[in-house]
Amino acid sequence: MLRWVMQRLDRTVLVAYIFNPRLSVPEFYQHLAALFDIQNWESKSDLLIELGKVLETRHSRGLRTVLIIDEAHGLSPFVLEEVRLLCNFESDTAKHLQIVLTGQPELRTVLNNPDLRQLKQRVALRCDIKALPNVEETAQYINTRLKLAGAARADIFSHGAVDYIFRCSEGIPRNINNLCDNALLNGFAAGEPIISRAAVQEVAETFDVLPPVQRIDEREAPARIFQAAGRAELWAAGKVDGNGNGNGNGNGSFHKNANTVSIDRNSSGVDFHSDIVINEHPIFSESPTTIEELGTAFGRSGLGRGNNGQSL
Repeated sequence: MLRWVMQRLDRTVLVAYIFNPRLSVPEFYQHLAALFDIQNWESKSDLLIELGKVLETRHSRGLRTVLIIDEAHGLSPFVLEEVRLLCNFESDTAKHLQIVLTGQPELRTVLNNPDLRQLKQRVALRCDIKALPNVEETAQYINTRLKLAGAARADIFSHGAVDYIFRCSEGIPRNINNLCDNALLNGFAAGEPIISRAAVQEVAETFDVLPPVQRIDEREAPARIFQAAGRAELWAAGKVDGNGNGNGNGNGSFHKNANTVSIDRNSSGVDFHSDIVINEHPIFSESPTTIEELGTAFGRSGLGRGNNGQSL
């Protein structure tokens, strides 16, 4: 994008473009001197004097000078302070040097550093490029890129492919470009006239940009009350035989007769160390059981006795 802008500036604008932010202060000034073709200098003071002359001469001729620093979020605080001081090249009516800082969203965090508050105060214009918000704008972006590249038709990507591109790229143009370029390359190699969702997914897997999968916890919360089926189970266990003993055997299991469910402590499907979970359909319609009735049934069931028949 920066190169596109620089190519469309007229000849009255001189652009000094720095694309590598990993520079120390001396290296930064050496790079700056080379960009402005300043040769006769030995110290920082000499360089600033010569640079001031160049800027003043160009300004007097109605020419503009712009310093563009890309990846500015990677500049050290010391270099950023030197950049701020370059803003002092000015006259009573205009700035002699216009400075443009571009970078990733981390640049905002850098400028919010309290030690760089004076630099932040010098920022006169700020522009944020947001990610594309939806699939429709992603499709428009892809179609525009295809037309600029000379494509005869814009329906090269299927609707499913465009949707998957948006999900993988999160609407970030650079990610969209990478996915589309590689999907087109794979489609050309395979002789496919239409880029499908499967082709985009293959590219996304290669670049490790698959969309995040929404995790759904399929485990239901344990039931903390007895449902109708649970009450029937307990009542059946509480029925006494001819000797007055319940069906419970004290070993943590009880059984119902035909067409009922057997619950066993050793069963792998039930965790007796957690809350009681009974996932049966409510096929009974009896009235709600009172606490007194439930306690009586529990006592008669034998579940409250140990192996030796003593009450627990």
